Amino acid sequence: MSSDRKKWSIRSSDVAKRAHNPIRQIVDKLKLDPKATKEFISLSVGDPTIFGNFNVDKSANEAIVHQLNTFKANGYPPAHGTLAARQAIATKFGVPEAPLTANDVIVANGCSGALEMCLNVLCDRGQNILLPRPGFPLYASLAETRYVETKYYDLVPEKNWEVDVVQLEKLIDSKTACILVNNPSNPCGSVYSKEHLKAILAVASKHHVPIIADEIYWDLVFKGNTFYPMATLTTDVPILSVGGLAKKWMVPGWRVGWITVHDRHGAFAEILEGLLNLSQIILGPNSVIQAALPEILLKTPESYYAGNIKQLELNTKISVDAVSKIPGLSPVKPQGAMYMMVGIDIPKFKDISSDVEFSQKLMAEESVLCLPGECFNYPNYIRIVITPTVDRLEEAYKRMALFCARHHK
Repeated sequence: MSSDRKKWSIRSSDVAKRAHNPIRQIVDKLKLDPKATKEFISLSVGDPTIFGNFNVDKSANEAIVHQLNTFKANGYPPAHGTLAARQAIATKFGVPEAPLTANDVIVANGCSGALEMCLNVLCDRGQNILLPRPGFPLYASLAETRYVETKYYDLVPEKNWEVDVVQLEKLIDSKTACILVNNPSNPCGSVYSKEHLKAILAVASKHHVPIIADEIYWDLVFKGNTFYPMATLTTDVPILSVGGLAKKWMVPGWRVGWITVHDRHGAFAEILEGLLNLSQIILGPNSVIQAALPEILLKTPESYYAGNIKQLELNTKISVDAVSKIPGLSPVKPQGAMYMMVGIDIPKFKDISSDVEFSQKLMAEESVLCLPGECFNYPNYIRIVITPTVDRLEEAYKRMALFCARHHK
């Protein structure tokens, strides 16, 4: 067989061309004024470690150090996770209403890696996936690289970002592979009631559509709210629940996540086998972190979680109180997670035409960075990350108030 190649002609694959990060594409346009004298304050990145006020519990660090010193966790782990790590996850997250064994768990490279595996196993080219709007942009990015159509169901800000269940049901057709539900929510900070989750599950059950439950913010909820894992509220709908260490343990860089498989009536028999096949491609996440996982998941003191919640609640109160007083802005009070969505009354500003322009000018004039709602497929809003230190939050909101006063009609 001969080749007719006469010169170098190497092209990027179609998958690579379709891969994109909408947040990066928008944020790259938000430029800091090189002449700015004010300290840059980022309210944009969902990394709780940046400002030093949220850290993993010392016991987790000690568990890592112990495993390093044993020299026993330096080799290749099983592709789908070590038995001890999977058993720890099953013990931590299994409950009588949704029991788990180690065989129901797949360990992944962070929660984003878990999401990628879920989409890969449930979705084929030409199918569609139902995603929340507003929602985390990674979902659509993963779908698009696999030629999976994205269809969006609306979240209602006036109802603390509850799902428009009637509209959700209308989106389902013969090509719908799954519904993705994010609770607690990024970017909304919403926490769904038991009744609302059951309403979503009723739609999934009626149309026999499985669910991917993104529960990375598991139990990071504020006073007056309760987190209900979706798998505990149904005996019918098969669910792939994803989670990880990133948020509840405040270590996004450790890159360990997981999938818990909640099978119903054997509906996921082929799916579990598919996840095991997919895990062989990456040969498992970090072996040292996996070795320490039983200590991290099962022995971190409850006071650690309570302290983080208390700090997040304080930051939320400061944020809601401050932003509520700024003309033209309307915050939706978070119920959990690490974020707050803020509506922008665009017609009330004399020289701002969109959420992107609002973010651009705020960055240029006040050195404060917020993500425009366009990043989350939801215009006329911005998302604020509430994890910075109190002094930075207060300073950011002072600058935001000055900015809005200048541009308000």
